[in-house]
Amino acid sequence: MELIDQLFVLLKQAILKTSESFLPPVFLPFLSILISITAIALFAPLTMMYLTWLERKVIARMQNRFGPNRVGIYGLLQPIADGIKMLTKEDVVPLGADRVVHFLAPVAVVVPSLLLFSVLPFGRGMTAVNLDIGLLFFIAVSSIGTLAIFMGGWASRNKFSLLGAMRALAQMISYEVPLVLSVVPVVMMTGTLSTQKIVEAQAGWRGFHWYLFTPWGVVGFLIFFICSVSEVNRTPFDIPEGESEIVAGFHTEYSGMKFALFYMAEFLGAFAYSALGATLFLGGWQGPLLPSWLWFGLKTFFLVFVMIWLRGTFPRLRVDQLMSYAWKFLLPMALVNILAAGIWHYLSFPLSLIVSASVLLIGFIALSRLAPTGTRLEKRVYRYAE
Repeated sequence: MELIDQLFVLLKQAILKTSESFLPPVFLPFLSILISITAIALFAPLTMMYLTWLERKVIARMQNRFGPNRVGIYGLLQPIADGIKMLTKEDVVPLGADRVVHFLAPVAVVVPSLLLFSVLPFGRGMTAVNLDIGLLFFIAVSSIGTLAIFMGGWASRNKFSLLGAMRALAQMISYEVPLVLSVVPVVMMTGTLSTQKIVEAQAGWRGFHWYLFTPWGVVGFLIFFICSVSEVNRTPFDIPEGESEIVAGFHTEYSGMKFALFYMAEFLGAFAYSALGATLFLGGWQGPLLPSWLWFGLKTFFLVFVMIWLRGTFPRLRVDQLMSYAWKFLLPMALVNILAAGIWHYLSFPLSLIVSASVLLIGFIALSRLAPTGTRLEKRVYRYAE
C-alpha cells in the first residue's frame, strides 16, 4: 500500500536519481521543478478535456439524453475532436478591437488557473510547491482572472462584451469577500496558511476529524462552495455570460482557440476550487485503505459532480438576487461563522458544540428574516392574442 500511495513521489525521485549520473548537482533542483511543471501542464488540460465530457454525459442523463456517443466508445474521444476543431477554426478579431489586449486576455485568464495547481496537495508528499502561505497564494492568484475577463470584454470593442465583463467584475468581487472570510475559521484552527499542514491537522480516526464534522465547518464549507460556484461563473451564477441577455458575455467576440482558453480556465477553476474545498474541509488526502492521491481525487471529483448537478437543476439567478445574496446574507453569515469558530475553540466539548451551533442557527434565522431577497415571486398571468 505504501508503494501505491507514494507511486508518483517515488517515480519523480527515481528520475532525479537517474539524472545524477550525467547532470551536475546544480541542475537537479531545476530538473525537479521541470518535472512538477510538466506534470501540471499535462494533467490540467487532460482534466479539463474530460470534465467537459463528464458534464455533457451527466447532464444528458439528467435530461434523458445520451450525450456524446459518436467519437470513440461512449464518446470518450469527443474532447479530442473538439480540441482539433478549436485549433482549426478561424480566429476572428473585430475591426475596432485592441488586438494586443484581445490576444492577451485568454492567456491572462488561463495562466492563473494553471498556477493554482502548484499549491494543491494532491496526496501525501504530492504538493508541487509547499508554500507556508499556500492558501493566500491560491486566493491571490485566483483573483487575477477577474482582470483578464475585463480585458477581454473591454478589448473586444463590443457593448455586449463590455456589459458582460462589468457584470462579471461586480459578481466576482462581491463573492470573493465571503469566500475569503469562509476560510478564516480553518486558518484560526490550524494556525497556518500551508495547504499541506491544513490537511495534516485533519488527520484522525477514519476521517472524523475533518472540519466538515463541526458546526462552523459545515457553514464555512457551504459558503465556500457557493462562492466557488459563483467565482467560476457556473449555473446558477452564470450571469456574466447570460447568453439569452447579452449574446455570450465577455467572450462574445472570441472564437477558435482563444474561446477554448476561456472555456479551459472555467473548468480548471472549477476543479481547483473543488480541490481546495476538499483540502480545507474534507480532510484532503486523509482517508482509510485507499491511496492518499485517490482519496483526494474522489473528494474533488465529487464536488465537481455537484457543480455539474447544479447546472442541470437550477435556473439562472437575476442579478439583483445574486448581489443581494452575497452582500446581505453570505457576508454577514461568514462573520457569524468566525464568531462560532472562536467559541468552538475556547470552550470545551460538548458546550462548544451547543453554543457554536446555537449561534449559527440564530444567525441563520435572523439573516433569513431580515435580509431582503428581492422582489417577491408571484403567479404569472399570461395573456394570449385573440
